[in-house]
Amino acid sequence: MLKPQPLGEIPVATARVTKAAFPKGNTIMRLRDEFDGLFSDEDFSDLYPDLGQPALSPWRLALVTLMQFMENLTDRQAANAVRLRLDWKYALGLDLEDIGFDYSVLSEFRDRLIEADAQERLLDTMLERFKTRGLVKEKGKQRTDSTHVLANIRDMNRLELVIETMRAALNELAAIAPDWLQSIAEDSWFERYAERVEEYRLPKSQTAREAYAKTVGDDGFKLLDAITNAPLSTELTNLPKVEVLRKIWERHYERKGKRVRWRDAKDLNKAIPNIASPYDPKARYSKKRGKTRLGYKTHFTESCNEDSANVIVNVLTKPARCQLHRGYSSNFSRKKLKTRRALC
Repeated sequence: MLKPQPLGEIPVATARVTKAAFPKGNTIMRLRDEFDGLFSDEDFSDLYPDLGQPALSPWRLALVTLMQFMENLTDRQAANAVRLRLDWKYALGLDLEDIGFDYSVLSEFRDRLIEADAQERLLDTMLERFKTRGLVKEKGKQRTDSTHVLANIRDMNRLELVIETMRAALNELAAIAPDWLQSIAEDSWFERYAERVEEYRLPKSQTAREAYAKTVGDDGFKLLDAITNAPLSTELTNLPKVEVLRKIWERHYERKGKRVRWRDAKDLNKAIPNIASPYDPKARYSKKRGKTRLGYKTHFTESCNEDSANVIVNVLTKPARCQLHRGYSSNFSRKKLKTRRALC
């Protein structure tokens, strides 16, 4: 439950001690001095229920999230900064004795934004404040560039990928339908997929590796066939890891009747996306300036007017192989930029 709180004044003791420690101020303090009221509780009121325990002030959590990003801090480090740092207490309007909050509150706040599809709320709110200060001009110039975002997954070869995908699907099924899985699983599966795949455990010769890949392929098709004939077929088929298993098998294997063939690298099914991990199926390989990376591309758009500061007005994350002109090809993306006064 949210009980909106006004921004309020900085406690006298907090202001006195902090200004004594930072007579010239710093960036964190200027957030409060220059943008008094960057966020307010009303900006996030729709994210909270009408009943329940009182929530921590969302304007403070939003500001902590912003300062955390500015200084590249973990949740624990950010929560400690709220407790220990004078400049943070100054920006947040907290008493010197304030003990802050548990670090888990920050991830809960981010989850709340994601669940409400309000991930851009912080940026949108800041842009509105910046516009009132003349930092973002209507119909001003803008430019867009991209940078890579590495996926938090292992970089696996093809054999490792199919083994780990089979293992991921079995683990997901074991949590949803353990009795059914036990009834259809072959004894060899428990030995083959019990532990995370490691290259040093795999066969070394090319012939042995291809034979092992075919065995894994047979296992995967047997599992998919069993799912098709299962009492809960629809529910099991729609499980995320099972869907990934099906796509990866379509790309890396060919089945004609009962015959399963491990495709050559040059013979992969190009109609199926090149999924690199069952744990992050949207991550893609991309190559730039001779370097190959696995993950995503984030496109940043900033204002670039000669008589005002450059301000990031839009952030768009796309699969790594999405080029710049495709990143903004949708009407939704262009409309969003126009709304933020970044396009003519």
